Order: sequence, then structure tokens, then C-alpha cells
Amino acid sequence: METFNNIKSDTENKFGLKKIFSYILKIGLPIVIGVCLFYWLYSNVDMDEMSKILRYDVNYFWIGVMLVISTFSHVFRAFRWRLQLKAIGVDAPRGALIVSIFGTYALNLLFPRLGEVWRCSYIAKRENASFTKVVGSMVADRLSDTLTVLTLTLVTVLLATEAFEQFFTTFPQVKDGMINTLTSPALWTVVALGIIGLVLLFKFGKNNKLVLKVKEMLTNIWQGFGAITKMEGKWLFLMYTLLIWGCYFTQLYVCFFAFDFTSGLGVICALVCFVLSSISMGIPTNGGLGAWHMAIIFGLSLYGVGEFSFSSPDARASAFAMLVWGTQTLLLILLGIYTYVYIAMDKSAKKQLKKD
Repeated sequence: METFNNIKSDTENKFGLKKIFSYILKIGLPIVIGVCLFYWLYSNVDMDEMSKILRYDVNYFWIGVMLVISTFSHVFRAFRWRLQLKAIGVDAPRGALIVSIFGTYALNLLFPRLGEVWRCSYIAKRENASFTKVVGSMVADRLSDTLTVLTLTLVTVLLATEAFEQFFTTFPQVKDGMINTLTSPALWTVVALGIIGLVLLFKFGKNNKLVLKVKEMLTNIWQGFGAITKMEGKWLFLMYTLLIWGCYFTQLYVCFFAFDFTSGLGVICALVCFVLSSISMGIPTNGGLGAWHMAIIFGLSLYGVGEFSFSSPDARASAFAMLVWGTQTLLLILLGIYTYVYIAMDKSAKKQLKKD
């Protein structure tokens, strides 16, 4: 019996250590990547020159405009998600949905990707809805964003071919990585085997409890995902998508007018910087730390704002990236605090109603 208990204790310790290691990896790795990229970019910047630019050469009115537009992008995202949720019978109030989006981006600053799980959990719990169905609606929400980014990237590549040729020349590993991933026999073999395995599992293991639970979960996710085809207001969904991404682009574009060295660069330059920065958000760092800066600095260098170099980064481009990212991050922190207060007050109001 003592031996059994020792084995059980060792097993629990191993699983506990694995869980701790997994958390450290998920939380620590993005921080390490972001900090390293940020340090790599800014350790050699002329800080005195950058400081002078930020103090004397910035029209902060346009930074304020950017923050307003940025806030509206979150509001429009909440309105769009509401259409999908209503299609699966979840009629959450606008206020709760708006703070769920605020909270998502604030939480992603600390734990990349965890914000999406939190917003689904918050809405599902608040509205007594199926968590997996809500997750399905979120997956559809994110898929539409992925398609939008791909479309914008294609259009931008066609409009600014030379800029992207220079990008892939400077970072050939990005191009090689994309091609290798899409043409990898191993990837498509794993996908094919995974599909075959799932089909066989569901066909021959119909009465297995685990299979039944997984099947129920996948069904709920699919129902939430498929609601996008059945929801009312498909044109509204498209309109909100355009508004969301219009806000994303415009909030970056108006910042060009805040600096003399970017005010005359034009829409195409802003579009190139926007697409590069959107792609950079795929790198798992906290709020785009380091990766977003690198994309913006490189994009500006394509249009004459210094030369892209880790050994001697241009102070102007570095100041632009630092200010825009920094003020957006501060906004997300403030919106996160607002979300915390809203949810606390909302819970208090519900408890009071139950007492009455």
C-alpha cells in the first residue's frame, strides 16, 4: 500500500511539474521573445534624439484622435459579435459585450491568446449559455479577421510590390518559412492522418463516453461557428467588419500626421506598415511588444525614414513606433481597469436584485 501511495505521489508530482512548466512556457516565452526583440531594437537607438522628437516634434492632437478611433474599433467588434451570439440564442447586453472585448485585449497584454478564452467564459457564465457554442462564435469571429488580413495583404502586395520584395529580401527566412509550411509533406500527412483517425474514432467508438463528450463539444463549437451562416443581419456583419478594420488602419494612418517625417508619406506607406504590423501580431508576444515595433520601423524604412538596422536603428522611426504602441498599450490598460470596475458593479447589481 505504501509503495502504491509513493507511486501515486510521484505521478501527481510529475503531472504537477508538467502543468507548472506548461504555464511558465505559455506565459514566460512570449515575454522573453518580446523583451528580447524590444531590447535588440532599442538598445542602440540614440535616446537623446528620440527623446527630443517625442518632446518637441509631435502633434499630440493626432495621438488623441488615434485613441478615440481605437476605442471605437473595440465597440464595433462587440456589436459584430453580438450578431453571432444572437444567432445561437445568446442575447447579451451591449455593455457586457463591449467590456468583454476591452478585457480581452487588456488580458492579452499579460497572457497572449488567453483573452479570447476569458471573454467566451465571461459571456457564457453571465448569460447561462453553452461555453463551447460561444467559443464557436468566437472562432468564426476570428476566422473573418484572418480572411480580412489575407485580403488586405494581397491587395497591399499588388499595390506595393517593390516594398514587399525588399521585405522578403531582408527577411528571406519569412518567405522560406511560409513556402516550406504550405508545401510540407509532413504537415499535410499529419492533417490527413488526423482526419482519418477522427473519422475512424467516431465511427467505431460511438458508445465510448470520452468520444461522446468530445463529439458533444465539437457539435456545440460547430453550431456556434455555423451560426454565422444563419444569423440575421449579414450585411451588418460585413459593415461592422469594414468598420473594425477601417478603424485599425485609420488609427495608424492618423498618427502619420503627428510627425513631420511621416506626414507626407501617403496612404500606401501607411497600408504597408499596417499590413506588416498586422502580420507581426502573429508572433506570440505580449501586445506585440518588439514584433510590432520591428514591423513599423522596417515599413517606414522602405519609404525613406532611415535604414532598417539593428546596430543603428533610426531614432525617428523608433520614436514613432514607441509612441504609437505605448499610447495604445496605455489605452488598453485603462480599458482593462474600466472592465474590472464594470464587472464588479454588474455583479453587485445582480446580487442586489436577487435580495429584493
